[in-house]
Amino acid sequence: MNDEATNDDERRVIAGWQGRYFEDFTVGDVYKHPFGRTLTETDDVWLTNITMNVNPMHFNEVYAAETEFGERLVNGLVVIALAVGMSVIDVSMNATANLGYDDVRHEGPVFHGDTLFAESEVIETRESSSREHVGIVTTELRAYNQDGDRVLSLTRTPMVLKREYTAPTPEQPPGWPEGIGVQRGE
Repeated sequence: MNDEATNDDERRVIAGWQGRYFEDFTVGDVYKHPFGRTLTETDDVWLTNITMNVNPMHFNEVYAAETEFGERLVNGLVVIALAVGMSVIDVSMNATANLGYDDVRHEGPVFHGDTLFAESEVIETRESSSREHVGIVTTELRAYNQDGDRVLSLTRTPMVLKREYTAPTPEQPPGWPEGIGVQRGE
């Protein structure tokens, strides 16, 4: 770390990743989402309890030990929530709404301690017939465990802003109120 004072003339506000806009999506593109995530027992137990999922497969070790899996499974809704969350940075950071999650398939078990990775493939783009400021993007979202086994797939359809209807700047990226933090010329 440099202990010297920064000269204000050298200070710059640099734009960070601001997500894709409707025009950025092309059918056939695949986005491998950054940041694999290890699912912990706490992740699973909290969401299982919050959603009142009373299937003992998720919270009763003795019961689960007697099943074909021999241990508790991670609640499928936890897997969906994590995979969708992982995709936001690439697919829906500039979405105004999610229209649907379709064709959900749990393709393999997920256990506490598994690390998931996700990717999205663009399978359709179209103009919105009711809102000129957005387009509709459909992706297939796929999640894999650390061994490369596909554990989840689903089709996801958000409405995504068109670039011409937004005006993000380095000083005011999406989600930031005007005037907060370092501004040019400060």
